[in-house]
Amino acid sequence: MKKILLFLFLFLLLSVVVLSEEKEKTFNPSNYIICIDPGHQTKGNNELEAIAPNSTKKKAKVTTGTRGVFTKKYESELMLEIGLKLKDNLEKKGYKVIMTRTINDVNISNVERALFANKNKATLYIRLHADGSENKNTYGASVLTSSPKNKYTEKTQKESEKFSKILLEEYVKSTGAKNRGVIYRDDLTGTNWAEVTNTLIELGFMSNEEEDKKLSDEKYQEKIIDGLVNGIEKYLKSNWWKEFKLWVYI
Repeated sequence: MKKILLFLFLFLLLSVVVLSEEKEKTFNPSNYIICIDPGHQTKGNNELEAIAPNSTKKKAKVTTGTRGVFTKKYESELMLEIGLKLKDNLEKKGYKVIMTRTINDVNISNVERALFANKNKATLYIRLHADGSENKNTYGASVLTSSPKNKYTEKTQKESEKFSKILLEEYVKSTGAKNRGVIYRDDLTGTNWAEVTNTLIELGFMSNEEEDKKLSDEKYQEKIIDGLVNGIEKYLKSNWWKEFKLWVYI
């Protein structure tokens, strides 16, 4: 009996090892489409659009965003700069990457950006933003996602919240930025219209001089990209592992 139990234990142990190796071999980045949305644009559009499908509440289609207190760089410029670097890094790893915009002089509303991600069946929809505050001492990174009570995001909320948490965790681990946590917002147009797993990440405060400088620093941007890529991969691999099935017949 002891020999049988020992055999079963060794067999299961070997199965776990083989399964782990197979997991690494089978995970294929080319199976995933990552949609990057560099927030804002050069000129805002104050025309109104519904914040969610069939909603009577409306907001401006898109704004210009904030501006660096030291660099004087516009948020739209900085997010495109980082977005393009993120795209290159992900593509080198084999991911399929699409972007809502590749230049600053565009006129694309938040609804249109979300619909773009939906139409292309993106696996993940990442909205890149930077924060601003009247308090110049405020700094740090956060992620914005919808709350469980949001009726417009019932199909995406759970996974989007999970992705948001993982992405922020990896981002602050890589950059050393202050973790300001998850902020639940049900009035975000891009979130409410998205039919795919999504998040909005605030990379830091451009109204804080020190953080504004960092966000435009090449070496710090490398840390930003590393953190974002690590977060994306950690989320995708965690879900892939759940879907991976092994049938063991004893």
